[in-house]
Amino acid sequence: MTLTIGRSAEAPRPAAGFTLLELVLVMLLVSLLMGLAAPSLRGFILGRKSADAAAQLIALAQYARNRAVSSGSNYRLNLDTAEGAYWLTVQKGVDFQELGTEFGRRFSLPERVEATWLPSQYAAHDYIEFFPDGRTEAVNLRLVDRDGQVFEIGCQSETEPLTVLQKGSR
Repeated sequence: MTLTIGRSAEAPRPAAGFTLLELVLVMLLVSLLMGLAAPSLRGFILGRKSADAAAQLIALAQYARNRAVSSGSNYRLNLDTAEGAYWLTVQKGVDFQELGTEFGRRFSLPERVEATWLPSQYAAHDYIEFFPDGRTEAVNLRLVDRDGQVFEIGCQSETEPLTVLQKGSR
């Protein structure tokens, strides 16, 4: 019988892990790749802002249409193209008044997005009206960001909801 004291008969294993030099090189490569990808991500984020603004306008219009039907009152989605602000109002008597709720607050278009009303045979004003019988004014609105992305929002007829009719580039 043999007795071994101290080291085992197997060769010693090297310590697991990375050296400081390996970690620095990996961090350098990741930083370089992020630096190259950042400009393209910036364009993606700015492009999403115009899409988000279009989606928010449509959601507010759907809310106004539903409220008009359920409450029996006319609602308007107002848009000030000069300021880039939009908000909902409800008809009380002969006047339209702000809602006084979260949905009635003034929303703003993103900084780089401009809105314009498209010519329409139905309306020549700065709002879309929603009626208690479910009808909507057939109007179109165009959102354009400074990078040329275009969203045309509107409804083709009085019975259709507001939707994105066309999206693309200039």
